[in-house]
Amino acid sequence: MTDRKIRVLIAKPGLDGHDRGAKVVARALRDAGMEVIYTGLRQTPEQIVAAAVQEDVDAIGLSILSGAHNVLFPEIMRLLKAEGAEEIVVFAGGIIPEQDIARLKEMGIREIFLPGTPTSTAVAAIRQAVSA
Repeated sequence: MTDRKIRVLIAKPGLDGHDRGAKVVARALRDAGMEVIYTGLRQTPEQIVAAAVQEDVDAIGLSILSGAHNVLFPEIMRLLKAEGAEEIVVFAGGIIPEQDIARLKEMGIREIFLPGTPTSTAVAAIRQAVSA
């Protein structure tokens, strides 16, 4: 196994203007020894996938509070497949209703972290998913 750090892209898809949670997760991942690329607010699915491919990331973390996850997440997953990058682990966090979680996981979102999830849980889940 290589000593290369896990590379994670943290993205805020859509028009959501609140990024405190994304920044908290980004800092926790960085503190855990991962390389983190934060794309900033209001990213399109195309911008997120292009950045993930260009940066050769192991994982993408999507943070959403706007309620547009059922539109934006499937598009991101579709674009990753179109780019031949479906090996990138995708996880999500934010305000996501319980009834939407199973469908999002079926489309390939590895894990969904709801408000109140300890950052250590996200760190452990990402490490496990990337090493698998």
